[in-house]
Amino acid sequence: MSELTVSRYEPSQAADWNAFVANSRNGTFLHDRRFMDYHADRFIDASLIVERSGKIIAVVPANRDGDKVVSHGGLTYGGMIAGKAMRTDLMLETFDALTDHLRCSKVAQFIYKPTPHFYHNAPLEEDLYALSRFGGRLLQTDASAAIPIPRRPKESQSRRQGAKRAAQAGITVTESQDWAAFWCILTGVLAERHNTTPTHSLAEIEGLVRAFPGRIRLFSALQDGHMLGGVVCFDCGRCIHVQYIAVGPGGREDGALDAIILHLIQDVFADRDWLDFGISTTDGGRNLNTGLAQQKEMFGARCVVYQRYIIDL
Repeated sequence: MSELTVSRYEPSQAADWNAFVANSRNGTFLHDRRFMDYHADRFIDASLIVERSGKIIAVVPANRDGDKVVSHGGLTYGGMIAGKAMRTDLMLETFDALTDHLRCSKVAQFIYKPTPHFYHNAPLEEDLYALSRFGGRLLQTDASAAIPIPRRPKESQSRRQGAKRAAQAGITVTESQDWAAFWCILTGVLAERHNTTPTHSLAEIEGLVRAFPGRIRLFSALQDGHMLGGVVCFDCGRCIHVQYIAVGPGGREDGALDAIILHLIQDVFADRDWLDFGISTTDGGRNLNTGLAQQKEMFGARCVVYQRYIIDL
């Protein structure tokens, strides 16, 4: 077997990187350089490419943070994005070459955030086994909630009643391109209820929508043509990720959110495997927002986790 080589990603390799991610077993469009690089000014890129006989077998989206390398600070998940040729023994060789490369680059710790299984196109947990072999320690676990769409538990009666109430109030659910209207609602809700701001600015999300047509979609609840709220979905293939949810006071009372979510799982994405609501934890996973978790579970979601590991080099 040919020796593996590990090298730093260069912008000139963007097309090769993107083509590999698109055909990988566990990559999503979030690992595409066009998505990663929208916030390139906030991170020191330290992404890596692993090759065998001149052919890419894995990529690692990553950034440098002092004497640490993180995979990747701007992404919820990542880790080793691997292709169809990856096998368990090859993953061990890959981790060996990767950790050697990091040591030679004066890296003291490697923070690793594996892609959760429900985003995989085909199972890829060889990296989790390799972590156990290379001294990886569990650093953080965050609780998310995902609906297994084809075999989902039945949503609660209150969620069904909410959707019925929305219909009686004349609320309709439709896909929308009015990102400015939704961002106004989202910004207000986040400021009022959580004292925070959206991860993306309006200009950033509109740029990403143009870069990934059909992958980033807004579904809104309308009443007499007025937007009451909406849900932003990232279409990651088998898994649909709910990136943003925001509904104004009137929409909350009339079940607008119930109408949107049930429309998504019963109609728009009925042929997919998962709908992931995202994490319900704060403070590095130590605190569970019980009310938020229960709200998701009432739609038929159940707990899934996002984890991160650390390897001392």
